[in-house]
Order: sequence, then structure tokens, then C-alpha cells
Amino acid sequence: MSQQLILSLVTFAFVSAMTPGPNNTMLLTSGVNFGFRRTRPHVWGVVIGFTIMILAVALGVGRVFLLFPALFSTLRVVSIGYLLWLAWRIATAGTSNPIVTTEARPMTFFEAALFQWVNPKGWMVALSVAANFVSPDSLWFDAAVLTATFLAVSLMSATAWAFFGTSLRPLLADERSMRIFNVAMAVALVASLWPLVHEMI
Repeated sequence: MSQQLILSLVTFAFVSAMTPGPNNTMLLTSGVNFGFRRTRPHVWGVVIGFTIMILAVALGVGRVFLLFPALFSTLRVVSIGYLLWLAWRIATAGTSNPIVTTEARPMTFFEAALFQWVNPKGWMVALSVAANFVSPDSLWFDAAVLTATFLAVSLMSATAWAFFGTSLRPLLADERSMRIFNVAMAVALVASLWPLVHEMI
């Protein structure tokens, strides 16, 4: 992989990681509702889970969808269903008051890591980088570069979005403001499904 190609990869990784999507919407919401300390397992689940996914796709897991197209269609349906459930969970969350949110909890490390495998934006990014930045002649080197790049960029992005959410907590201290925020984030999460739904229509 040439220096110019690596620069292109870093730029693509940064843009795809920092722009809004299901992961960033949920990290922002978790930061607001639970604070950064309780959101840390969610952050690490996103980072490690997505990095493993990038490595797996770079090494050829994505080719399974070429052999079994119906599997990709099934994955899309599962993704839509799961994201709708997450949107409902966000919309019905309480407030930043710990007394009000005794039953609410942030995503665990394993939940966040497993979510990457039904995250439509994650699949689009992983399949794109595997197709454009991995050469069969230097498979292991390219896969290592991809993995290291997305590990670093995902950590920066996930941390930034969780911190951003935490910084908003003082502005959303009352229950009404928090509920409005959570509903808005749920709507944003549902809106991110439109490209998937549009392809199926």
C-alpha cells in the first residue's frame, strides 16, 4: 500500500467514523443519559467490535455475501428490526437523574461489540475499504494497516461522541428536556435506516 493510498485510507476512515450514524447517535445519547464513565464499556465495545469486523472483512468474510446474496438481505432485515428496537429504547429512556433511571442502563461492552455485525453503516464502510484498499498480493499487510487505522480512528471518534454527550448533561438536567432529546435521537436513528429501506422498496 503506497503512502498516497494510506493517506486516502486515513481520510476515509476519519470521515466515516466521525460523521453521524447509529454508533455515534447511541454514544451521544449514552453520554447524555449516563455520563462518560458509565459509557466507557459502550465506547470500547464499538472500537473493538468494529475493528474485528474490519479485519474479518479485509480477510475475506465479505465474500460470503457474494456466494449467498440472500444472507445479505436477511442481515438488512435484522439490522432494521434491531435499530428500530434501539430507537424505541432511546425514545423511552428517562432522564439524567439517577433516581429516575434506576431501570435504564448503558450498552455493555459485548452488546456494543455484537451490534457492529448488524450495523448497516459499519457494513458499508467495511465492504468499501476491503474493496478499495486491500490487494490480494499484500493481503496481510493491507489488513494490518486497515485494522490499525480503524482502531485508532474509531477510538478517537467514539470517545469524542461520548464526551460530547456528557458535556450536554448540564443543559438537559430536567426531565422534559431529556425526553425531548431522547426522542430526537431516536428519530435520527430511525432516519439513518432510510437508505436500507429505500433499497428494499
